[in-house]
Amino acid sequence: MWNVFRAELTKLRRPSLSLSTIAAVTFVVGLVTSLLFLLVDSPEGNGERGVRIGREVLSLPDGLSIGFSNSAGLLGIVALCIFAAQTAQEYTYGTLRNLLVRQPSRMKILIGKLVAMKLFAIAMVTLAAILSIALSYIFAGVKDVSTVAWSTSDAQTAVLRTFINVLIATIGYGIFGMILGLLFRSPISAISIGVIWNLIIEGLLSAFITNIDKYFPGQLLSIVAQGGNDRISYQYSLLTSYGFLVAGFIIVAVLFKKRDVAN
Repeated sequence: MWNVFRAELTKLRRPSLSLSTIAAVTFVVGLVTSLLFLLVDSPEGNGERGVRIGREVLSLPDGLSIGFSNSAGLLGIVALCIFAAQTAQEYTYGTLRNLLVRQPSRMKILIGKLVAMKLFAIAMVTLAAILSIALSYIFAGVKDVSTVAWSTSDAQTAVLRTFINVLIATIGYGIFGMILGLLFRSPISAISIGVIWNLIIEGLLSAFITNIDKYFPGQLLSIVAQGGNDRISYQYSLLTSYGFLVAGFIIVAVLFKKRDVAN
C-alpha cells in the first residue's frame, strides 16, 4: 500500500498538476473572497444565493473566515476533478496493470491512492485558507471593514473550525470524484458528470423542489463547510453526505475488485 501511496504522491507532485491546482485555488478563493467585500454595499447581495453579508457581520470574529467557507463549494469541484482524473486515468493510460504487478491487492491500491489524494487535499485547503485570510485583510481595508475582532482568540477558533469543516467538505467532494472515476473509468466522463451534477442539476432541483437539497451530497457538503445553517444542521449534513459517499465508495470498490483491468 505504501508503494502505491508514494507513487501516487509522485504523480500529484507533477509540476503541471501542482501549478494548475495552485492557479485554480487562487482563482476560486480570490474571486469569492474579493466579491464578498467588494459587493458589501450591493443590494443584490455578496454571499451565496444572493445573501447580503454586511459590514457588521464581517467585522465579527467569524467574519475573517466567511470568504474561506464560501469558497468551499468551488474548492470541492477542484478536488472532484483532481480525484476523478487521477483515478480514471489509470484505466485510460493502462497504468493499472503496472500497479497490479507491484501490488496485486486492489483494495490496497485503492486505499493508497485515497490516502495520497487526501494529503493533496490538505495542501489545497491550507493554501486556500492562507489566501482567503490575506485577501480578507486587504479588502477589509479597501471597504472600511473593522478588523479589530479578527485578532481575538474567538477569531482564531473560528478559522480553525472553518478549516476543519472546509477540509471535510473538500475531501468529500474528492471522494465523490474518485467514485465517478472508478465507475466510468474515463477522466472526461467522470469530471463532466461530476461538475454538471454538482453545479447544475443539484442547484436547479434544489431551487424548484422544496427541501430536496437535504438528500444531495454536494449541497450537504457545502453546508458542512459552513458549519450548518438554519434549515439543515451540521450533524445531519455531515452524517448524511458521508453516508452516501461511504455507500458509493463500497459499491465502486467491489466493482473495482471484480472488473477486468481492460477499459
